[in-house]
Amino acid sequence: MSFNETENILLCYPLHPDSCPRAHRLTVVKVTMYTFMLLMIFTTVLGNLLIIISISHFKQLQSPTHLIVRSLATSDCLLGSLVMPYSMMRSVEGCWFLGDVVCKVHFSLDMAFCISSLIHLSLISIDRYWAICDPLKYRIRITNNTVTVFITFTWIFSFVYSFSIVFSGVNAVGLETLIMQVYCVGSCVLFFNKEWSLICPILTFFLPGTIMSCLYMKIFHVAKKHAKVMSEKVTVWTTGGLKNQSFAHRERKAAKTLAIVMGVFLLCWMPFFIAIVVDPYINFATPAKVFDALVWFAYFNATCNPLIYGFFYPCFQKAFKILIFTYVCGFKDSGGLIFH
Repeated sequence: MSFNETENILLCYPLHPDSCPRAHRLTVVKVTMYTFMLLMIFTTVLGNLLIIISISHFKQLQSPTHLIVRSLATSDCLLGSLVMPYSMMRSVEGCWFLGDVVCKVHFSLDMAFCISSLIHLSLISIDRYWAICDPLKYRIRITNNTVTVFITFTWIFSFVYSFSIVFSGVNAVGLETLIMQVYCVGSCVLFFNKEWSLICPILTFFLPGTIMSCLYMKIFHVAKKHAKVMSEKVTVWTTGGLKNQSFAHRERKAAKTLAIVMGVFLLCWMPFFIAIVVDPYINFATPAKVFDALVWFAYFNATCNPLIYGFFYPCFQKAFKILIFTYVCGFKDSGGLIFH
C-alpha cells in the first residue's frame, strides 16, 4: 500500500496506532442512512409507547393477554431507545466510540431484549392456546397475578442469561487467536464459536419458534372446528348464546392477530439467526455489511408490532384515537368507551 493510499484511509481514532478504519461513505449515503434509521427508531419508540400507555390507561384492556403484550411492547421500546441508537452510530460510521465495556453492555442488552421478546411471544401463544382450546379452565388458570409472575421470570432470565454469556466470554472460547488478529480500537463485534452458535439460536429461537408454530396450528385447527359447529346452528336464540358466540369470535380474531405478530417476528429474526449458525462453519466469512443489514432487518420487528396492533386490533385503534385526541389535540377523554 502506497503512502497516498494510507493517507486517504480514515481512522476511528487517528492518533491511535491500532485504530479501526472508518467506513468510507458519501455524505448523501450517510444522511440517507441516518434519516431512515432515525425514522425507524422514532416509530419503534413512539408506537410501542402508545401500546404501553393504552393498556396502562384503559382498564378494559388490562386482560392477562394484554399485560403480556404491554411487557412485550416495553421490551421493544427499550430496544428502540437503549440499543438501536448506538447500533445506528456503529452501522453508519463503522466505528464504536464508547469503549469495550459499553460494547459488552450494548450486546448484552441487545440479546436480552431479543430473548425477552421471544419468551413473551411464547407466553402469548400458550395464553391463546388455553383460551381457545380449553376456555372453561382458562379464566381459572390464567389470571393477572399468574401472568405477572411469568413476566417477572421472563425479564430476570433474559438479563441473567445474556449478561452472563457476554461478560463471561464463553461464546468466544477457542477463538482467542482470531479475535486478536481482527481486533482494532473502535470495533464492537460479538463472536460465537461453533458450539454456542448452535446452542444460543436453538435454545432462544428455533426451539421456542417451533413450539409456538405448533401451538398456533393447533389453535387454528380448534378454531376452525368451533366455527364449523357454530355454522351448523341455524339460529342462536338466547342472549347468553349470542355472548358466547361473540366471545369465541373475539378469541379467534385475537389469536389470528397475535399469530401475525409471531410470524413477523420469525420472518424478521430468522435470517439473522441462520447467519449466526452458519458463520463459524465458513470461517467467519460473512461480510460485516451483511450482518449489519440482518441486524436492522431484525430490529424492524420491533417497529412492526405496534403497527400490526393498530391495523388489526379495533380495541387498540380506539385507544390510540382517544389518547391522540385527548393528549395531542386537547379533546376530552372518552373514559366511558367500552372496548370489544
